Amino acid sequence: TERPVPVLEMHETEVGFQAIIDPYARADVFLSFGQEGVGLEEGYLTFTSLPGGFITKVGKMRAAFGRVNTLHNHTLPWTDRPLVTENLVAGEEGISDVGISINRILPSPGDWFLEATGQVFQGNSQDLFQAERRRDVSVVGHLRAYRDLSDSTNVDFGFSYARGHNDVGPDFLTNLYGMDATFRWKPLRRAIYHSFLATTELIWSRRDQMPAAQRAFGFFTSADYRLNRRWSIGGRFDRSGRAQAADMTDTGFSAVLTYWPSEFSQIRGQYR
Repeated sequence: TERPVPVLEMHETEVGFQAIIDPYARADVFLSFGQEGVGLEEGYLTFTSLPGGFITKVGKMRAAFGRVNTLHNHTLPWTDRPLVTENLVAGEEGISDVGISINRILPSPGDWFLEATGQVFQGNSQDLFQAERRRDVSVVGHLRAYRDLSDSTNVDFGFSYARGHNDVGPDFLTNLYGMDATFRWKPLRRAIYHSFLATTELIWSRRDQMPAAQRAFGFFTSADYRLNRRWSIGGRFDRSGRAQAADMTDTGFSAVLTYWPSEFSQIRGQYR
């Protein structure tokens, strides 16, 4: 697939304001500045001490669908987003909308940590979801399972679902199903010198449109290894169908090299 970008650009600068309002609530606001203007990346209140162990967010936020959709640009381990995100989950903006989110830690067997999240949004997320009526809300559900394998390694699994009305008409829906897995190795005493991170995410899409519903599947698999205190290398394999043209598939591979001047900054090059 062709993804034209300018020869040079100031893609984005982000400023975050985070504060504890009182013992029961926190505020988070993230503003993004680019060549096209200023935008509200996220802005929400979090109520941390509700009855029953529930935590609630209200405002504009990135939906808890998979892993990549929740990440801001500066926290990505690459300079771009995977093809499956571009093709099936509305690209850089992703599922990001005004709504309410409720999550809770669930009882779990053994040493597993389980967390469930349910979200309801206004229903507008780029060209993915589009609400024509007030009742055309979109919904997202996410279940996370996490476990420490040792003092240095852990695994993280996620299962996601999203549904909303698309731009074909008020009676046409788009359903997304996702699964993600992450493996981390980070030795306690030498974490700044050596570490390893492997991630994969799979997404299925079912989009209602004329004359028949389109089904598409996509995934990415990536790995990143910290060579020493200053350098890390990584790679990513992408393969994804397109939501509106299921017979077309995009495939790609990326190699990434990152230099860390300090623990707070990084210079990254990527060849795709």
